[in-house]
Amino acid sequence: MPNLSLNKIPIGVRYMLMSALAFALMSSCVKLVHTYGIPVFEIVAARAIVSLLISYADVKRKGICVWGNNRKLLLTRGVTGSLALICVYYAVSTLPLAEATILQYLNPVFTAILAILFLKEKIHISTIICIFCSIIGLLLMVGSGLTFDHVQQLPLFSIGIALLGAFGSGVSYIIVKRLSGTEDSSVIILYFPLIALPLSVVLLGNDFVMPTKEALVLLLFVGIFTQFGQVGLTKAMKVEVASKATAYSYIQVVFSIVLGWLVFSEVPSVWTLAGGAMIILGAVVNVIGSLRAQKVVTA
Repeated sequence: MPNLSLNKIPIGVRYMLMSALAFALMSSCVKLVHTYGIPVFEIVAARAIVSLLISYADVKRKGICVWGNNRKLLLTRGVTGSLALICVYYAVSTLPLAEATILQYLNPVFTAILAILFLKEKIHISTIICIFCSIIGLLLMVGSGLTFDHVQQLPLFSIGIALLGAFGSGVSYIIVKRLSGTEDSSVIILYFPLIALPLSVVLLGNDFVMPTKEALVLLLFVGIFTQFGQVGLTKAMKVEVASKATAYSYIQVVFSIVLGWLVFSEVPSVWTLAGGAMIILGAVVNVIGSLRAQKVVTA
């Protein structure tokens, strides 16, 4: 009998699998709590409060400086992460869970394009394939509703917000990877709610809705699951190559499809599955290309 012990799974992979499951559960809770009439900015604020308390307690437990070393970059990570979070929560609240999750995973395309434009990185054939597959996948998901009467059209505004969330996530991944060499994971995570809380409160304005007991429990779980997801992501980035670590996070798509079916009775269309498969295929090709390029450099 083969040994199926978790100890056989690399630690970085375990962290990413934990992160993917936690983020999928978080998205389900966000979608559920939105059905109680809770505004998106209020959900973000509640998530930030929970994360702030947990992160601050963890930093104090470790006895390290709350503000970290590279404060400008930490602040930038907090801003980009907060804006991306708002976009992701809006997309999850207004799109089927599977579609919202798949669109979020377009972030490697934005990361690759930004690296080419601003970091002057050499473009590889695997990156070109990734971008091409992702664009085809997006067109399959979005364009199918415009072409076939029997396919429900996805709201274009929500799709645009989801793409903005993917863009912000791509920027945040790069910053997290750079910070992981000099900052403790708890400090990196702490800056997230430090920015998200005041920002969401200002944007919420007078739209606050008093949550019911059920909604309050869901808001609490939004914060808890997001915290687990952030911890898993940050630790995985610290022990694994970024491209390799994020590759395993694509299991979140599978988790979200299953949860969307079990909790919301959402069955993804053939076009959603085909588009998602193209996006994931492009990302996997890009990961393989990146790993091969690294082997050539280190050889």
